[in-house]
Amino acid sequence: MAKKDDDDEEKANRDAINNVDVEIAVVLGQSDLRVHQLLKLGRGAVVELEQRTSDPVEIYANDVLIAKGEVVVTAGDKIGVTLTELVKSMYSKMAGK
Repeated sequence: MAKKDDDDEEKANRDAINNVDVEIAVVLGQSDLRVHQLLKLGRGAVVELEQRTSDPVEIYANDVLIAKGEVVVTAGDKIGVTLTELVKSMYSKMAGK
């Protein structure tokens, strides 16, 4: 009977983890602007980024860099990201990974 209790507890733990919200952000690049330049931006303005279209993008989970990837256009003209490299963070080092 102990085996079934362990399985139930493991399933409950997995369910709890699977229901945690994680904010994913993809950074395409960055640019430095002065406030007066920012205030002049209007609809249709283009901000040039300090990155080439061929450069990898950074992928963050809850503000922690977790991977790098490439921007792709998916079916229906939507934008997606293909993961190309997992990044070891201080958190994975603390977990012994």
